[in-house]
Amino acid sequence: MWEHQSLFRVSAQLFAEGTFNLLDRNLRPEVFLLGLAQGREEDDPQSVVVEPTSLRYSPAEFAGIKTLAASFEASDLSPRDNVYHLHPQDHDRIEKQHWYELVCKATDQVLQSIVARRGENRRCFCSTPLSLNGYLVVVVLQLAADTYNSYYTLPGKPGPNRTCSLPHAAVLEFLHECTRALREADTADNEQPVLDRDYNEVLRGAGRRLMLRVSPGNAHGLYDACLGVAALRHEGDEGRGTMLLGRRQHAAIVPVLTLETPVPLRDHRSIRKLLELTEGSTGLVSDAAHVFGLGHLVPENAPQYEPLATVHFTNHYGWELRHAGHTLMRVVSNTPRLPQGKVQADNFDRVIRQVFPDIDDAGVAYLWELALEASNQSHGTMLCITAGAKPEAERLRRQCFRVVPRPMTPPVLRQATSIDGAVMIEPSGVCYAIGVILDGQATEKGDSSRGARYNSAVRYTSSSPYPCLAIVVSEDGWIDLLPSPQHAAVAQPVVNAAGH
Repeated sequence: MWEHQSLFRVSAQLFAEGTFNLLDRNLRPEVFLLGLAQGREEDDPQSVVVEPTSLRYSPAEFAGIKTLAASFEASDLSPRDNVYHLHPQDHDRIEKQHWYELVCKATDQVLQSIVARRGENRRCFCSTPLSLNGYLVVVVLQLAADTYNSYYTLPGKPGPNRTCSLPHAAVLEFLHECTRALREADTADNEQPVLDRDYNEVLRGAGRRLMLRVSPGNAHGLYDACLGVAALRHEGDEGRGTMLLGRRQHAAIVPVLTLETPVPLRDHRSIRKLLELTEGSTGLVSDAAHVFGLGHLVPENAPQYEPLATVHFTNHYGWELRHAGHTLMRVVSNTPRLPQGKVQADNFDRVIRQVFPDIDDAGVAYLWELALEASNQSHGTMLCITAGAKPEAERLRRQCFRVVPRPMTPPVLRQATSIDGAVMIEPSGVCYAIGVILDGQATEKGDSSRGARYNSAVRYTSSSPYPCLAIVVSEDGWIDLLPSPQHAAVAQPVVNAAGH
């Protein structure tokens, strides 16, 4: 298609990994390019180009996309043909854009069919085609379907301008950035598309898209207004409170106190002061442009009930966007993230039995209770379950606090994890050391993008002579189950999907 297509595809792949790994590493993004020759018949072997050529999909599988798009156009009953455009260039531009949208729809349908036929655990997204050197170039992004679908989505059919979740908003922002880079390459002299946007900035753009979706009115400044309010203190206290997003006099909102003059949402200091009035289910009522007063939702069994989006200010620089009791997005220091992960019972049960085959149901339930307590630590911690807890506590005596052996309980674990280092217990639950600084040989399974806690756990479990499982809770909300590979059937780190 063009000289630097391989370079762009690799850049887009790295760009996708950098962006989506900040949300959930289990999304496993994969990017490839699809080129449809504009001047060739579909039976021509060169009519479809796939980059990379080593992709598991063959060009022949996409040969019927333009025919399918034409069939969509023939069945299109919209009144768009009745619109008269004064300037012929406007008419051509609109017709071309409509055709590109049909090609995008056809490409998506073909991809879904291929994935379903092969039984792949992939969710496909594709960009609107861009004309480049005689080809319609489509950027295709695939994510792990089970992980993507595990997050709560807003009701209604998603679309290019109608996001349903933070991962979906990030997909739209990513594809938009790829299309921008391709468009600039088409006009640049060197023809080398540049994808150099900061990953966190991509997620901020996704957060703004999501706020637009849940807003009842003009919400172009809603995301930044929430940032401004969360950054302020009132008489030294952090901002805590709730804001309901609904149109004025919404039937599902019971007014408690109505302001005579609505306060603009851009007046951050006034909004921060009014936030002190909120308590429990009663919050500020806003249409994303102004705050009208205080109110609360009617009960769920009321006929006029409707789930509304709410913004919960949790701490200094921190707030959350929720809908119908589900957290859509957490924002910390202007950085959108998905809700904190929780260890899933079935996943934990599977992994713990692989590492310790002799453990019984009561033992699994006991360790599960401890794992839940560890996952609730917001500052990050680590629980190391190893068959060699006693000799390892002796070996690491200079880099831990050895304790008189005792069965660990959730309340004691909560206290023991308040200091740095791991809590080391046997599969029976007996604790031998706290504040353990784990060691181990360097391994290729390390991840430079993760912190010291995660990488030390990887090194320890990879080189431990005893069966062991490390539960790593990071400060950013990630929770990893790291089994010792030589004692488990699954050697890869197991990252739990976010709970809701």
